[in-house]
Amino acid sequence: MYEPIRTKSVHTPADHAGDFPHRSREEELDIQLAGHLAALLAVTDSLGLDAAGERIAEQVARLRGAPPARHAGGRTDASAQALHRRAHALAGRALVVAASRADTVVAILAAERMDAHTVALAAATARATPPRLVGAH
Repeated sequence: MYEPIRTKSVHTPADHAGDFPHRSREEELDIQLAGHLAALLAVTDSLGLDAAGERIAEQVARLRGAPPARHAGGRTDASAQALHRRAHALAGRALVVAASRADTVVAILAAERMDAHTVALAAATARATPPRLVGAH
């Protein structure tokens, strides 16, 4: 009833199957983790946190095999609170990927950065909140 297909599909050419580099799951996680850490490094540099930036840069260099590009004095127009929120989110993403690839060093670093940004946000919120008067109605 139907004639069988006699040619190979154009979507899977047999002669070019090996031309295409494939990455392992571990390599993909390394790339993803290095990207999250590089973004965290940029925000950390914008906040002027040099010691934390050096620790993050070491891990990016380890994952990428080369030191990351850094911008000296990369201050932005964003508020410190916004930068701390962004850094907290990026550290959280890095923590999730580090846990997936069982990278304890980066997981600890990311958790420490999350804690530091949580403290900074709490301090900024406390400064911004006016004191409540006791007994005032």
